[in-house]
Amino acid sequence: MILQRNNLPNIDQVSEEMSHMLGDYNASEFRQFFVYYLQCQAGAKEFSTKLENLDSEFEMLDNHNPIHHMETRMKSPQSLLRKLTKKGYDFTFDNIKNNIFDIAGIRVITNYLEDINTVEKALTKQSDVTLIKRKDYISHPKPSGYRSLHLVVSVPVFRADGPVSTPVEIQLRTVGMDMWASLEHKLRYKTNVDKKKVEKYGDQLKDYSTELNQIETNMQEIFNNLQHK
Repeated sequence: MILQRNNLPNIDQVSEEMSHMLGDYNASEFRQFFVYYLQCQAGAKEFSTKLENLDSEFEMLDNHNPIHHMETRMKSPQSLLRKLTKKGYDFTFDNIKNNIFDIAGIRVITNYLEDINTVEKALTKQSDVTLIKRKDYISHPKPSGYRSLHLVVSVPVFRADGPVSTPVEIQLRTVGMDMWASLEHKLRYKTNVDKKKVEKYGDQLKDYSTELNQIETNMQEIFNNLQHK
């Protein structure tokens, strides 16, 4: 079973934000971005459909759903501006298209650890899917304790003038990893507490990530044992 959660901005809102940031004088630049933004949104929908179909296939053939739920999101113009600025680029359409590959993103939450590898292999071996970038924060967690598999993949999006390869970021993580990442983010960035005070708990939060990973490893072993008849 997949519970699809969408975090997609209103197109009118995007239009208003972009007009404010680019100005009326740059109508051509705005149009290019707006068309590309919709293209990325369509790319996310393509991958959402692929993932739902894969999950249904595994349920039918193996009596197991690897995907617990999915969350789809689109970067806001403000978020794009912050990322471009951090990378040292001006806010132009070419800089966005050539340097930002996660305008559209899907977070795939799996039930078990091995489901991550299962979903990745099934998705990336499809003939119309191209793997652009892969970052494995599960085998090599971030210093904070963050664990997840990040993929940038592309798929053809069919526009009026023909198919266009479109990148989408897909994050694969377990229920436990997602719970830890969500709460850790809230503790670090969503509280009105001095950051130095929060940092005092950094090692403790990292230890909890390790403990959760061990629990999920044990749960995976139990699941595997139950599958053996």
